[in-house]
Amino acid sequence: MSAVAETNSLHPNHQRLIDLAREFFAEVENLTPGKDLEARLNADYGRGNRFYDGFCELIKGALDNDEGWVATEALDGPKYRRSKVAWPSEENRYFSITTVYMESIEKYSGQYHQHPYGEINCVIQLTPGAELMGMNGWQGEGWTSPGPGTHHYPEVRGGALVALFFLPAGRISYEAKPGMPQPISV
Repeated sequence: MSAVAETNSLHPNHQRLIDLAREFFAEVENLTPGKDLEARLNADYGRGNRFYDGFCELIKGALDNDEGWVATEALDGPKYRRSKVAWPSEENRYFSITTVYMESIEKYSGQYHQHPYGEINCVIQLTPGAELMGMNGWQGEGWTSPGPGTHHYPEVRGGALVALFFLPAGRISYEAKPGMPQPISV
């Protein structure tokens, strides 16, 4: 049994998150990540929207109850962790689902990476005032959506948050280097 399948059988909220994400993917699968999608998500899918509120409830509940499926793999000690929730599949409309926990009062940068096909990122504040740096600036609760080909350091400030991110085809690259030009679409 795969680690993801085993976790699903142990933690029903893990499967609930996947099911909710699949409903969300049905609504956004034909939209291209980037600044226009980011604006739309923040306008139409923020607090009060069943997807955003559901993602927040499930992630915060899993962390509070120590269910063991949210951001479990340390990348830089307890302040920067990640875990794969689901791999791309036909049922996921070929999106992967990953959680990243980041915590720092001062600006903290994670691993530099590139989004070959873009990214949709649900920002879940665990500390009021915590923010994640997106391609369009700092974002508290809500969404970022870096466009195809963009690259950056994930950065947090002001406390703790979870970035619940969805990657088309599960594509992420760690070959980009700081200083490389961004795509024209940024």
